[in-house]
Amino acid sequence: MTDVILKRFDHPDETRIFELGRFELVTLGGMTIGRATYLPGWRWSTHVGASIGLTHCTVEHVSLVLSGHATAAMGDGTIHDLTAGTLFYVPAEPHDSWVVGDEPYVSLHFPGRGRLCERVDDGISSGSPSRLR
Repeated sequence: MTDVILKRFDHPDETRIFELGRFELVTLGGMTIGRATYLPGWRWSTHVGASIGLTHCTVEHVSLVLSGHATAAMGDGTIHDLTAGTLFYVPAEPHDSWVVGDEPYVSLHFPGRGRLCERVDDGISSGSPSRLR
């Protein structure tokens, strides 16, 4: 008999905290699902990329926006609006992202073909959350 697994983001398996944001991870049934919460003013290139020496994210995203408004700004200058209720796919190509407006942005992230939720060693002690690429 297969066991039923019930989890909530109220008690994630792992939490990664960075300036103006957090990323909570829950693993069940061999799948890791992430919940991103970014505060107004958050920008990937500033609040994540700068600490690891990158100007653009190159991770694939398969996601659902729960609330708020952000962008996916591709390397070619194309900007996509990400708003509540939008399911989106961003390929593993250089892109930046930022929160639009003065409301927090919250989205769920599902495993794609790429590196969902890859840890980045930034010198944070092992008992503390790490950064997200």
